[in-house]
Amino acid sequence: MNKILLSLVLCLGMLFLVACSGGDDASSSDSITGVEWQWQSVTNQTTNDTTTVPNPENYTITFNEDGTFEGQADCNSIAGSWSQDNGFSITVGPSTLAFCGEASLDQVYVALLGSVAAGGPDGSGGLALETAGGAQRLLFES
Repeated sequence: MNKILLSLVLCLGMLFLVACSGGDDASSSDSITGVEWQWQSVTNQTTNDTTTVPNPENYTITFNEDGTFEGQADCNSIAGSWSQDNGFSITVGPSTLAFCGEASLDQVYVALLGSVAAGGPDGSGGLALETAGGAQRLLFES
């Protein structure tokens, strides 16, 4: 009886480990898809000046596996396509055009996204995107 109980406990334990392990899929730590990324900062690599985004939750991007994205640029919704072929590119498509206020970074954010030439996981759970030549480095957290 004890051997049967022990076997049952071991089997249940193995099932738990398999079910909870997740495996290697789109949610793995090196994937950028399916995650809502919040823009944290942008650094001018030439001058080393960093601008911290005051409300990161208002500046988001979610990359979909089908090559599309959606997000927020402050009070505006943005969408478009992205690719990691020959670098990293983002093409901003349809977006709303509301005035978000003088202090908003919405237009800067959209312009920077449209200039992205490289990017990917930053090695610490975040996302780093860079404009051509690495001039501007945008950092995101999930």
